[in-house]
Amino acid sequence: MAAFAESGAYSGGYSGHGAHLAGSVSLSESASLSESASLADSGSNPDVSLLYDINGLAKAAPTWFDRVMEFVGEYGLLLVMVLLVLWCWWGVRRKGGEDAAASVAALVWVPLAAGIAVLINVPIREFVQRPRPFLDHEGLEVLVSGKTDYSFVSDHATLTMAMGVALFVANRKFGLVGIVLGLLGGFCRIYMGVHYPTDVVGGFALGTAVALLLSPVAMALLTPLVKAVERSPRAGWLVSAKRTGSQGAVVPGARVEPSAEDERDLAA
Repeated sequence: MAAFAESGAYSGGYSGHGAHLAGSVSLSESASLSESASLADSGSNPDVSLLYDINGLAKAAPTWFDRVMEFVGEYGLLLVMVLLVLWCWWGVRRKGGEDAAASVAALVWVPLAAGIAVLINVPIREFVQRPRPFLDHEGLEVLVSGKTDYSFVSDHATLTMAMGVALFVANRKFGLVGIVLGLLGGFCRIYMGVHYPTDVVGGFALGTAVALLLSPVAMALLTPLVKAVERSPRAGWLVSAKRTGSQGAVVPGARVEPSAEDERDLAA
């Protein structure tokens, strides 16, 4: 009888261990099935599949490179874009000429186009209400935390592309550089795991549409204002450093060379 009881105890212990082992196997299988289902879903969705492919580069890259991409994608490219616009303005201002006002007006349109595009994106985001990719898909390497707003469309992609295209309208050479920076910015947003590829493409489309379609209206409104600034004795230097007529140099503190007529008057 004791032997039977002991046998029962061993049997019960083995059964309990077997049940625990079976439970562990079941959980492992469930996790494996869930992961397989996620991979299957991503494979059937090119948007998600491309997201994993690009974001997977962040997992393989060293930590310092991810930090660089984080800064570039979040702040760096926007800063470079602003510096590019200022560089273009400085060149236009130094060159001067009859077209200086129109050229500066086109450069003023660059930040305005970006701002208008982002404002248009506000109702689009609220209407679509697409969650960030890391909220719906596991295994992403998210380089920036604290992103709680909606994903479609990307504000950063909208900003950089609107500025790049508007800059292209003002100056082809600088504009091409700006568009390349915009494309790089979109890649960074996917690399960082905070946007789907379609979020970025949507941002590119929105920024381009605003910069191009509203450009004629913007130029019609801005050019007269910039010409008025150019005629101002105090603020004219913002538009052109070489002004014709009796106004002479317009940069505050600049030396004004006497004209031939003034020299004849002084001689008399």
